[in-house]
Amino acid sequence: MSSDTPYVLDANVFIEAARRYYAFDLAPGFWQKIAHYASTGIIKSIDRVKQELERGKDDLAQWVSKGGFGAGFASTGDPAVIDSYGQVMGWVQAQPQFLAGAKANFAKGADGWLVAYAIAEAGIVVTQEVLDPNVKNRVKIPNVCEVFGVQYLDTFKMLRDLGVKLS
Repeated sequence: MSSDTPYVLDANVFIEAARRYYAFDLAPGFWQKIAHYASTGIIKSIDRVKQELERGKDDLAQWVSKGGFGAGFASTGDPAVIDSYGQVMGWVQAQPQFLAGAKANFAKGADGWLVAYAIAEAGIVVTQEVLDPNVKNRVKIPNVCEVFGVQYLDTFKMLRDLGVKLS
């Protein structure tokens, strides 16, 4: 990864970490590293992920609303992002593989915007979702990334790529 290629984090990266393996009370170093890399622009997410996270009534929602990720949440209002979102949604809606409910849920959430932002900014999507070519009841981020040539990986691969050591 080059230093100008941002990692763009899905909501599940934050949620899984907070609820499972990097809880705030157990691994504050994880959150400090995430905040540090957000402050440098190496790690980002989008405004719509922030909105999803703030709806929670937990430590993660508090961390986000108190600026724990700083300016790491980018706007999806850029014309290039909006254009990419149109392409993503056009592709999703045209796929007979996905059930109507899956398409509707995808359209309501942040995932399409996340991929669109990564397309527009040449970013790498970070998600805990895994590719599933046969999925019908959900539109998965890696499936969309594959179609649009967007690189994706999970939290642990991102941390290794960045050389993060939690002590």
